[in-house]
Amino acid sequence: MAKQHRGSQPGFTLFEVLVALAIIAIALLAAMRAAGQGTSNVGELRAHLLAGWVAQNVLVEQRVRGDWPSTGVLHGKQSQAGIEFTWREEIIATPNSAFRRVDIFVSVAPEESRSLAHMTGFLVLPPGSAR
Repeated sequence: MAKQHRGSQPGFTLFEVLVALAIIAIALLAAMRAAGQGTSNVGELRAHLLAGWVAQNVLVEQRVRGDWPSTGVLHGKQSQAGIEFTWREEIIATPNSAFRRVDIFVSVAPEESRSLAHMTGFLVLPPGSAR
């Protein structure tokens, strides 16, 4: 007959179970933190995307008007998806007098020092126009 020892029963000790639970809890907390950071980044990415659209709109409006802008800085506001953006357009002369360089910087209205989007484009003097 085999002897049974009370101390050698198969299974986990209470200490081993507590260590396993602690490891699982730490892993779940790390996963929750990563998920939380991912959702907070969605708002930032959305703002950058919308600011890029505002910059494109400003450049396209400049091209569609067809006028020859003088060099300088223009400012304006535009709403996109319910967010108020401010834009700054810098029109710069180029070595070729038939071109103007346009730099557009877009930011959210209260944080005008932090640019969310920057776009550079060129305007061409329409043929037959006087300079």
